Amino acid sequence: MGGYGLGTSTATILVLYILLVIVLATFCF
Repeated sequence: MGGYGLGTSTATILVLYILLVIVLATFCF
C-alpha cells in the first residue's frame, strides 16, 4: 500500500492544485 498510496495521494494533490488554479483563473478573468 506504500507505493500505491503515495501515488494516489500525489495524484489527488495534483488534481486539487489544478482545480485551485482554475478557480483563481475564473476569479481573475
